[in-house]
Amino acid sequence: MSAAMSAAAPEPAALVSPLVSLPLAGPATVLMPFGDPAHRYAPGHRGVDLAAPAGASVLAAADGVVTFAGPVAGRPVLTVRHDSGLRSSFEPVTATVATGSRVSRGQVLGTLVGAGHASCAPASCLHWGVRLPDDTYLDPMALLTGWRVRLWPWADR
Repeated sequence: MSAAMSAAAPEPAALVSPLVSLPLAGPATVLMPFGDPAHRYAPGHRGVDLAAPAGASVLAAADGVVTFAGPVAGRPVLTVRHDSGLRSSFEPVTATVATGSRVSRGQVLGTLVGAGHASCAPASCLHWGVRLPDDTYLDPMALLTGWRVRLWPWADR
């Protein structure tokens, strides 16, 4: 094989990093999985409920900007618009960062409040939802693994 041919040999597939990281330290137990609604206004569970003790630190799932930190229907909610365009929402979380703050993956955003969804009882849990810019919800757990990008050679024509 000539030097020119070996230089043109394809590289091994590159591993693409996960889009997001868990918003809690350590492994997570899913108490209620994502339930994709049949259409935009149909019932479903637009996120996952992760077991965590009250007072646990909630971490940024990816780099981005805090776009909301405040109450929604009486519950403390925090939303981050990630650099990828995805938006993560967390509840019930008392924010330690302000709206407009730039955050980095793994940075503490706030603390988990004791009361969670009914699916969390009797323990507390973090609800984590992820949306595309068009408000389509995604399963956050499916975004936690990387994937391999493999480019196939273009045939001479």
